[in-house]
Amino acid sequence: MHYYRYSNAEVSCWYKYLLFSYNIVFWLAGVAFLAAGLWAWSEKGVLSDLTKVTGLHGLDPVVLVLMVGIVMFTLGFAGCVGALRENICLLKFFCGAIVFIFLLELAAAVLAFLFQDWVRDRVKEFFENNIKSYRDDIDLQNLIDSLQKINHCCGAQGPDDWDFNIYFNCSSESKSREKCGVPFSCCIPDPAQKVVNTQCGYDIRKKSKSQWDDQIFVKGCILALEAWLPRNIYIVAGVFIAISLLQV
Repeated sequence: MHYYRYSNAEVSCWYKYLLFSYNIVFWLAGVAFLAAGLWAWSEKGVLSDLTKVTGLHGLDPVVLVLMVGIVMFTLGFAGCVGALRENICLLKFFCGAIVFIFLLELAAAVLAFLFQDWVRDRVKEFFENNIKSYRDDIDLQNLIDSLQKINHCCGAQGPDDWDFNIYFNCSSESKSREKCGVPFSCCIPDPAQKVVNTQCGYDIRKKSKSQWDDQIFVKGCILALEAWLPRNIYIVAGVFIAISLLQV
């Protein structure tokens, strides 16, 4: 097997080992993500039964961790070996992949700005699908709870979105104790309580909506995120620019 390699170094040692040092950190981070994802899957028994992934209608956060880990591991490995061995094929692959990811990020940002209504509908649909699977996966459950607590919100558009979940549905056929309620993460925290009351949302939607304001968050998470973005636009732009500069 032949690969292209210059007979003499075309790049200074300083650039060579700078690229290697940067990518070894990137590669190790990818290994850490992969290890964390595989450990989480082993704890949930997914490695012994992969149908548990396809059976989940919502997002399994572990899948996202594994995807990020695979990309970081692959690019980090290509960058490390390519820089250390001056392997032109690996360096071209590394460069091409970084440019491709950068263009995807740029295209996503432009399209999200131009088609805001379409993006909002997709986010709403995505959030509702995850509400349906809230009790099916502990990682998804923790993710939704964290999102609702941090943003002081409940549901996609509001608390009534929890009717999409069979456990919180208000239908007469439901036999769940959580019927017509909301998760505890929707509840307004009481500073006097040191222990979280996981039953604080029980039966709350059986009451009139005028009583909700004192007990639960009534703003939907989509509206909360839309309100958060303009207040933190400089932070978001700074993070995007920082990531872009690292890629460049």
